[in-house]
Amino acid sequence: IDFAHNIYSITYMLMDLLDDTVPGIGTYEDFNTIDWVREKSKDRDRHREIANKSKQSTVALLFSISDAFSGWLLMLLIGLMSGALAGGIDIAAHWMTDLKEGVCLNGFWFNHEHCCWASNETTFQERDKCPQWKSWAELMVGVSEGPGLYVVNYFMYVCWALLFAFLAVILVRAFAPYACGSGIPEIKTILSGFIIRGYLGKWTLIIKTITLVLAVSSGLSLGKEGPLVHVACCCANILCHFFTKYRRNEAKKREVLSAASAVGVSVAFGAPIGGVLFSLEEVSYYFPLKTLWRSFFAALVAAFTLRSINPFGNSRLVLFYVEFHTPWHLLELIPFVLLGIFGGLWGAFFIRANIAWCRLRKNTSLGHYPVLEVVVVTLLTALLAFPIEYTKMSSSELISELFNDCGLLDSSKLCDYSGNSGGTSGSVNATAANGLGARLAGPGLYTAMWQLALALVLKMVFTVVTFGMKVPSGLFIPSMAVGAIAGRLLGVCMEQLAIRHHERDIFRGWCSPGADCITPGLYAMVGAAACLGGVTRMTVSLVVIMFELTGGLEYIVPLMAAAMTSKWVADALGRESIYEAHIRLNGYPFLEAKEEFRHKTLATDVMRPRRGDPPVSVLTESGMTVEEVERLIADTTYSGFPVVISQQSPRLVGFVLRRDLVISLENARRHQEGVVSMSPILFTECDPPMSPSAPPAVKLRSILDLSPFTVTVHTAMEIVVDIFRKLGLRQCLVIQNGRLLGIITKKDILKHMAQMANRDPDSILFN
Repeated sequence: IDFAHNIYSITYMLMDLLDDTVPGIGTYEDFNTIDWVREKSKDRDRHREIANKSKQSTVALLFSISDAFSGWLLMLLIGLMSGALAGGIDIAAHWMTDLKEGVCLNGFWFNHEHCCWASNETTFQERDKCPQWKSWAELMVGVSEGPGLYVVNYFMYVCWALLFAFLAVILVRAFAPYACGSGIPEIKTILSGFIIRGYLGKWTLIIKTITLVLAVSSGLSLGKEGPLVHVACCCANILCHFFTKYRRNEAKKREVLSAASAVGVSVAFGAPIGGVLFSLEEVSYYFPLKTLWRSFFAALVAAFTLRSINPFGNSRLVLFYVEFHTPWHLLELIPFVLLGIFGGLWGAFFIRANIAWCRLRKNTSLGHYPVLEVVVVTLLTALLAFPIEYTKMSSSELISELFNDCGLLDSSKLCDYSGNSGGTSGSVNATAANGLGARLAGPGLYTAMWQLALALVLKMVFTVVTFGMKVPSGLFIPSMAVGAIAGRLLGVCMEQLAIRHHERDIFRGWCSPGADCITPGLYAMVGAAACLGGVTRMTVSLVVIMFELTGGLEYIVPLMAAAMTSKWVADALGRESIYEAHIRLNGYPFLEAKEEFRHKTLATDVMRPRRGDPPVSVLTESGMTVEEVERLIADTTYSGFPVVISQQSPRLVGFVLRRDLVISLENARRHQEGVVSMSPILFTECDPPMSPSAPPAVKLRSILDLSPFTVTVHTAMEIVVDIFRKLGLRQCLVIQNGRLLGIITKKDILKHMAQMANRDPDSILFN
């Protein structure tokens, strides 16, 4: 008896091993939602097994330690890889942007700034000009002044822009269609449990990295910050394949992707803390405390890597890092709130206009010609951008210019005050003691103001039509540029108002003669935060990112006031952020946690089958053959099937996934001897009595979920929606007194919510 018992135990262990090694079991098909509960349960079982084995041997203990350490090692690798790629993208984009205007004779790989660094022949007034840097007109026709110089440089600027944009869209179309756009709406959907195969693959990473440089360099109204989140998530997904516990568990992989989102923002803005908060506030669906620590570590490593590369040569992680020294006055909260209102209005307008344009692209023949669309938009952008100084420069350089607080070394038109000598602000402080008239606007500042006003209109229009094209396109920088322009305009107006009326009671207390009481660059920064907040609806993470950009604690209150005002105004005009609007436009199955369900419907109103429909397709725990099950699979497209006792007694036993069922049947036909079409399928624990001549049974109890989530027909849909959100369910079975009546899937809930909101329920496209 003992011998037989031992043989049985060994056989049972081998069968368990066989079940565990069946390839494909527990995986998901494309455009399906993962089962969060099952994935977390699998991970707990794995942890429990490792912990038990670690007490038995030293080797098992070492394996346990390495398993615990593997998560931190993965974060280290993600930070290093993402930081290195971001540094390369920054350097390449800076060089190629300058390439549109000219080339360095000392070495074509130098950008304009680096080319003139070593020159001893630059002057203070024209320190961006040096003999080593030649414009295309000087190289091609030898013209250094006059209309010929302007025309040739204009022509070359447009040609380079068209070439970069054309290459970007062609590479995306040919090699990686998923590399277009921002990527954040899709990453939000993936983090909620949706499967989009190839979206975070190696080809997407390679093409997105290359085309992001090309798209940014083309001068289109887009940024690289959003796509950098996609790039970091691609790095994380690829590196996950080298770690078994992340490769085999979709829920664990999503914890890593949440950390990678933080890394993307960290390298985009040089803001590791802001990146962690961005991941928590904006993109993550499930964010445990352990992920918070690991996100912080990965963001720190990425920022350190980027700092080591030093892409801008100024020891800063971003091009528009700025420091302000003038304190703000309490009365300035009024214009800061006005900027918040402008940001909210801009955000609401942009979302509606961009979604309308994208819907037009989707529903008309415009969507059939993505290459032509990109080329035409690039041509118009380049033609209109070149004549205006503030649209000709890259968006990052524009923001840097607008954030800048006029100092001794500034020769910008924005710093041309009547008290300055030579059109620069070199004598601002020297003449400040003579009175506030030293800050009166000069002719250069007036020119800059109308150019900025024109640039504001162009930026608004081009950002609306550019976001969503078939090239990598981020939204952070264009939105910040719009806000920075508006903020700088308001800041200069406030400054001139204070100077011309400094004797008034409202200004007398804080605009004393000999002091700079208004900082226009601060207004630009607050405006940038307000517009970005209005479009994305970020609040806490936005304020922290802007704080890390400026390094000044005293400006947190203006930033908070503007960010909250912009969110309130934008929410009053529409509840969705731009990312949620694009998720809904694309029909992704995403249950937004911020959207409340207020309707008094019941589970019976949403479940399938509806009245008049055929009964729900089920499997019985015994009595069905391989042929019958395979026919049911072929005739339906459902992702899984409830298992009941019998057709006559439909009491629920469990739930089995379609993919697991298909793989198990194929495996049984291939490896189990004697399995034919008439072989019975068993989900029972004990074998029923069978005829000796009957073919061997296929036992599938190991793939059966014995504890599926169930609700009754009278459960309020408000509770059902809450269960789906908080547990990440993909389906829920509806029962009454133990009898199966129907099923509710995530797609059914999304269709019901769309119907209740008077939207087209068929807009939910994916399974």
